[in-house]
Amino acid sequence: MKILTIGDVVGDSGTAAVCERLGEIKGKYAADFCVVNGENACSANGISRRKAEMLLHAGADVLTLGNHTFRQKDAPALLQHNQNIIRPINYPPETVGRGFCTVEKNGVRIGVFNALGRIYLENVDCPFRALNKALSEMKADIKIVDFHAEATSEKRAMGFYLDGKASVVFGTHTHVQTSDIQVLPRGTGYITDIGMSGPHHSCLGVDKEIVIDRFVGCIPRRFELADSPARIDGAVFTVDETTGKCTGGEIFSVLPGETI
Repeated sequence: MKILTIGDVVGDSGTAAVCERLGEIKGKYAADFCVVNGENACSANGISRRKAEMLLHAGADVLTLGNHTFRQKDAPALLQHNQNIIRPINYPPETVGRGFCTVEKNGVRIGVFNALGRIYLENVDCPFRALNKALSEMKADIKIVDFHAEATSEKRAMGFYLDGKASVVFGTHTHVQTSDIQVLPRGTGYITDIGMSGPHHSCLGVDKEIVIDRFVGCIPRRFELADSPARIDGAVFTVDETTGKCTGGEIFSVLPGETI
């Protein structure tokens, strides 16, 4: 089974690009299942009901989130009413929403999990313990983890910690695609970060001049998304549904105007 993962969707341009081209990408890679990280789909971060519906309608099977999960006011209601939109599993037990979901596709039961790293991010519960418990309890043929984290060390450690427990562990949040896609020793497909689907000529989606001013002159300016056509980054993993083990993977990037 081919599992398609799409990196952090950023703003209107990122959402529009994914909605316009996701069908082509799925066709090129013969994808059976698609996970999209949508936690920056709105211009002010977070995801709204409208953006979520657009991405799901375009072909995403599950939307994962991250540290901006609750930035939009309709996020709690969205998480309550749509089980295919999940937030980090290591938020407190009282937090609205779920950190995992199961979807049956082509007769295969697929579990998707979302977790948030702790280094340089929020003071949440331990993602290692939370994922280990959830993975051991869920009965699914394929288990996919989106680990939304800042530090590469934390992501790499998570990959090896879940090796043999999850079919795929992919990282999000840093918006820069890494080149370390691999199958770990016990059969888990892994990559530190699948990248960003958002403004191509930008600093992680933000207007590059604003970011340069902050670095060069220490001038505090409010971040604004770049006005640039969007790129789409992601990765495709091949998983044997009978064993739940990954057999290979590849990264891809679709640049503005590029033929798929």
